[in-house]
Amino acid sequence: MKSWNGVSAVLAVLYLSFVLTPAPAAAGPAQDQILKHYQDLAGADVTFSADRGKEFFMAKHTGGKPKSPSCTSCHTKSPLKSGRTHANKKIAPMALSKTKDRYSELKKVKKWFRRNCRSVLGRECSPQEKGDFLVYMMGQ
Repeated sequence: MKSWNGVSAVLAVLYLSFVLTPAPAAAGPAQDQILKHYQDLAGADVTFSADRGKEFFMAKHTGGKPKSPSCTSCHTKSPLKSGRTHANKKIAPMALSKTKDRYSELKKVKKWFRRNCRSVLGRECSPQEKGDFLVYMMGQ
């Protein structure tokens, strides 16, 4: 057996960190159907973007309630962490990898988009914004 030298130790650490780091959850059939719903609404020529979804999630918006100018007002800047409502009620992480049943029922997704978009933006989110947001969260 060879002794550990600096290179071997670094390779071992890199290997273990790769093996032990959980991969993002893959979207399942329910999430695929929900994305298809928003794709149909947005139009076939529209492409959803995780980068735009992240930008939307992190951005400060105007038009909504002053206490909630951004998604991160309640959900934190990390979709992997739990958030809190203004009434201090815990909100499960937005990331699909952390909350496995998130984005599994279209009726619930529509309800929360309607409520939260109005609160943050003062209007309904567009199908493009919803699709971008979902693609971002489903990849987390």
